[in-house]
Amino acid sequence: MRADRLVSLVLLLRQRGLLTADTLARELEVSTRTVLRDIEALSSAGVPVYAERGRHGGFALSPGFRTELTGLNHDEALALLAAGSGRGEQVFGLGSALASAMRKVLDALPEGHRATASDAVQRFLVDPETDLLSRRQVTEDVPDTTMFEVRRAVLAGHKLRIHYAATGQAPQWRTVDPIGLVTVRDRGYLLATRAGADRTYRLSRVLAAEELPETAQRPNRVDLDRIWRERSARFLSGGDHLTVLVRVNPARREDLLDTALAVRAEDPDADGWLRLEVTYQDSRHAEWALWQLSTDAEALAPQSLRTSLRDRAAAFAARYGEPL
Repeated sequence: MRADRLVSLVLLLRQRGLLTADTLARELEVSTRTVLRDIEALSSAGVPVYAERGRHGGFALSPGFRTELTGLNHDEALALLAAGSGRGEQVFGLGSALASAMRKVLDALPEGHRATASDAVQRFLVDPETDLLSRRQVTEDVPDTTMFEVRRAVLAGHKLRIHYAATGQAPQWRTVDPIGLVTVRDRGYLLATRAGADRTYRLSRVLAAEELPETAQRPNRVDLDRIWRERSARFLSGGDHLTVLVRVNPARREDLLDTALAVRAEDPDADGWLRLEVTYQDSRHAEWALWQLSTDAEALAPQSLRTSLRDRAAAFAARYGEPL
């Protein structure tokens, strides 16, 4: 435990320069007395730590000293930084460990790559906190070659050509300006603009991709969390999307969520079923999705959907009600 703390202390001084004992104590979540003991231990071990006295004094490393994290290439470092940019710091009380690991990763990169990797992290968003999105847990596979081209264009700031299969449409080639990548409960999305208009593309529907040499038209700095929230809210409030209140047998919950675009509420019903508020592409999509669940689901609202399902069931019963 102390060895890890000593490494973190060295990395803090390496990356941020002169720091007071109080600042180091806050960063490492220990007492000032512990920091002073650790500084003494480092000096005894030959690490060139020196103290500057006075009002603006503190501790620093001799110029040119650095640590090495061997065996870590640029993509591996970027992957760790991207993971750390999500909300991993809130999981299992590992906040300080994650911060220490990210300092080590940044310090391990060559000087010319350090700023690039740090800036690139803003283009990745891992599991943003939002209740506007589907809660299903389904891993979506994207071919490595496709993902490589998409990621490379996002990081390089180049235009991207994608062969995209939108719902209910034949695949088409589109040229977009990529902004960033978002993962939400194992679904991946490309945030982009096309001809100046906001576009969000599901990565599992990108059949092929090609990075283009032209520079993408996009801001140098982005807040992907804010952009994602804004786009999610617009998506659910606009167009022909239909919000449905439905009761479902708990055993078929995942089947229901697998067909829905999003879920905004979920509560137990009096008889043990679940009552959910889900969003579908349109009324036709909702009717098709609930029909697949047969009597394991019941649409409670809107009434127009109930009527459509009833008429469909009546026509089905009439077709098969008469003997051959």
